[in-house]
Amino acid sequence: MGFLSEPTHWIFILILLFVLFGAKRLPELGKGLGEGLKGFKEGLKGITDPTPAAPTVQPTVQQTAAPAPPLASKPAAPPPAEMDYVVCSRCGNRFENPLGFKVTEYVCRSCQSRG
Repeated sequence: MGFLSEPTHWIFILILLFVLFGAKRLPELGKGLGEGLKGFKEGLKGITDPTPAAPTVQPTVQQTAAPAPPLASKPAAPPPAEMDYVVCSRCGNRFENPLGFKVTEYVCRSCQSRG
């Protein structure tokens, strides 16, 4: 028979967990494991059962008055140019920086492989 098919094996495992983690930690570990499994099942459900897209109906609206002037607000500042691209310090080629980390010195993969 298998290792985990015997009830005495399960009892031994439970006693070992109780000794290792203590009485206070076991409920927390069980709760965390349950929440993790629940999230995993919900994630699988979302992958296998995509929600059907509702048909979009655009209502017809007649415009009778002039549109309101836009609110006076400051436009969002574009991100700094050095955050969008990084430049290889050896060959000078520009590469995208999708995460936006500021890099002081960058060496591309082709320059790294050349040594």
